[in-house]
Amino acid sequence: MEVCENLTSHKPSKVMIRILSKDSIMQYIVPHLSRPVRGGSSVLTWEIVNAIFYKFKHGVQWHLLPIKSLIYKNSVKYGAIYHHFRKWVKDGRRGRAPWQQAQQQIFGRYKRLLDLSVGLFDGSHSPAKRGGEQVAYQGRKKCKTNNTLWLTDANGLVVGFTLPIAGNHYDSSNIEKRLDYLVQQLTASGIRVDGLFINADAGFDSEAFRQVCSQLGIELNVPRNYQIANQLDDDTFFDKLMYEQRYAIEQTNAWQDSYRTLSVRQDTSLGSWIAWHHLFFIHAWIKQVPKL
Repeated sequence: MEVCENLTSHKPSKVMIRILSKDSIMQYIVPHLSRPVRGGSSVLTWEIVNAIFYKFKHGVQWHLLPIKSLIYKNSVKYGAIYHHFRKWVKDGRRGRAPWQQAQQQIFGRYKRLLDLSVGLFDGSHSPAKRGGEQVAYQGRKKCKTNNTLWLTDANGLVVGFTLPIAGNHYDSSNIEKRLDYLVQQLTASGIRVDGLFINADAGFDSEAFRQVCSQLGIELNVPRNYQIANQLDDDTFFDKLMYEQRYAIEQTNAWQDSYRTLSVRQDTSLGSWIAWHHLFFIHAWIKQVPKL
C-alpha cells in the first residue's frame, strides 16, 4: 500500500492512499471496465478501482471506506463505489467478465515469470459468516465454509483457481467441472496443461481426479491415501522429492489470509466472491511486474 501526499499551492496537503499505482490500474484494469455513466472520467474510474482494492485488502465494510483518502477531488459516496463493483461483477454474467479479462491480460503478458517445472495444487476453506451461495457446514472448521482450489507455479505464484463449492464437499468433489474453469483461464492466456506436473496432497487421491488429469495430459504426483480400501498394495509412482516443493503453495495460502475480504467471506453472492478471487490474482501479479 502506498500513501501519497498531494501538495498544491492553494490547498492544504492531503494524503491519498494507493493500494495499486495509478499507472498499473490504468494499464491493466481500466481498459476492461465499463465506464460510469455520470462523471465517467478515467481519473475517477481508477480511484474507484483503488478504493475497491482497499476494501479487498483490509476487509472493511463498504460504509467504512476512508473515502476522503481514496478519492482525491471528486465527491463520491461509498454507495457509488459498491454500485460500480457490483456493476462490473454483473458485466461478467453478460459475457464481458472485466475482472477475468484483466487477469488474462496481465497473465498472458508476463507468463514468462512462471516456473512450471512443477505446478502446486491445494484447496482453501474460507469461513462464510453470512452464509450465501455455495456455502455449507464444514466439521473440520466447525463453521460454514466454501472451498476453492488453487494452482500455483513452483514458486507459489498464482496460476489459476477453480469455481468455489460448498465446504461440506471433499476437495476432489465435482472435480471435472471445477477443473474446466481453471483450464479455461490457462487456455485463454496461452498456457497448455498437457505435460504439466502437478503436486497435490493425499486429499486429492481419488480415481475421478486421476482420471480427469490423465485426460488433460497432466502428470499427477499425489501420495496414496491408504485409508482407502484396496490401496495398500498399489504401486502407483510417487516422487517424494518433487512433493517436498509443496511448501510454496502453503506460503501462498498464508499470504491470502492477509487479504481480509478473501480470508473471511462476507459476500452472499457467488459472483462477488469469484470477483475477489480474480482481484487477488491481479494484485499478486501486478506486484511482480515492477521486478522485471
